[in-house]
Amino acid sequence: MMKFEKLVVWQVSFRLAEEVYAVTKSCRDYSFRDQIRRSALSVPSNIAEGTERGSDKDSIRFLYYAKGSTGELLTQIKLGVRFGYIGQNKGNQLESECYQVSKMLVGLIKHRKI
Repeated sequence: MMKFEKLVVWQVSFRLAEEVYAVTKSCRDYSFRDQIRRSALSVPSNIAEGTERGSDKDSIRFLYYAKGSTGELLTQIKLGVRFGYIGQNKGNQLESECYQVSKMLVGLIKHRKI
């Protein structure tokens, strides 16, 4: 197991990406589906890349990228609900998970800055 796989924030964001893939499986708006999936994939991917970087400065930069992707994903989830692509209850759950990941990233960034 690599170092990043032990991070709870990576585990939660990984599961979030899986959920986004599942909930958009039947979405026929392919550009929307591809964009929301790319955002979802970007979060755990940037956490992993940042964690595997050699310096705290590099790590923090990629954690900020992950945080930005979380905001992008949250926006797309809200739009998906508005467009009727994602059910309200599932949308609320996914939004809550985005907020959780974002808060965890802030904590990890603060920890790395010390």
